[in-house]
Amino acid sequence: MASSAQDLGPVLDKDGVRLTVDDAIATVTLTNPAKRNVQSPALWRALTEAGRLLPGSVRVVVLRGEGKSFSAGLDRQMFTPEGIEGEPSFIDLAHRDDATLDATIAEYQEAFTWWRRNDVVSIAAVQGHAIGAGFQLALACDLRVVADDVQFAMRETSLGLVPDLTGTHPLVGLVGYARALEICATGRFVTAEESVSTGLANLAVPAADLDAAVQDLAAALLAAPRDAVIETKSLLRGAQHRTYDEQRTAERAAQTRRLRDLATLDD
Repeated sequence: MASSAQDLGPVLDKDGVRLTVDDAIATVTLTNPAKRNVQSPALWRALTEAGRLLPGSVRVVVLRGEGKSFSAGLDRQMFTPEGIEGEPSFIDLAHRDDATLDATIAEYQEAFTWWRRNDVVSIAAVQGHAIGAGFQLALACDLRVVADDVQFAMRETSLGLVPDLTGTHPLVGLVGYARALEICATGRFVTAEESVSTGLANLAVPAADLDAAVQDLAAALLAAPRDAVIETKSLLRGAQHRTYDEQRTAERAAQTRRLRDLATLDD
């Protein structure tokens, strides 16, 4: 799937992120396999830009990482006094006032927020290590297909930090509070088998079959009418914040909109 998109040339290719578009499918690829696709502020800015550059024709976004690992998390150079050239180190961040620090983290989080917007369905294709920020990036997507060698881990707490790249909300929603707390507080690895059994992943396949499995899922998602998928995704995303009766009302409103649209097509 990625190769056909790449034949068209990348829409974006910078700072370890490549965006390619093939009609209704966009592929966002992490392109630093030599460093296991570690993450930095520059990479986060590129991911945010990729979201802004998605053409309106795109219905499915696939997120993948080149090499043996999806993403090994933060570039550890951010923890050193010198940090990454041109970027604030964690020591620099620690000395900023609360408002500035909050704004900086909010900017970082933007790279993780657009994947769940209602007009696209995002799929993370995850192999090997997905650690810390890598785990949270996979969690940012709507769906996760994993290779049988996947190893998820949330290591921030072990480093004296907290997961702050939007991963805590989807993690609790997927596996529940108790298991989410245990995963984060211990920093242990979550395997492919556990990922599927707990709902963290939709499907686990042999590593050699990962791209094909994601391609099949993307094709299945594209088979349904786009507006119906958008309305359904909006309904499901809002369900956890509504009461049962509020959700019934939301269903009726969404179905009314769909029927009105279908009637317009018949006129």
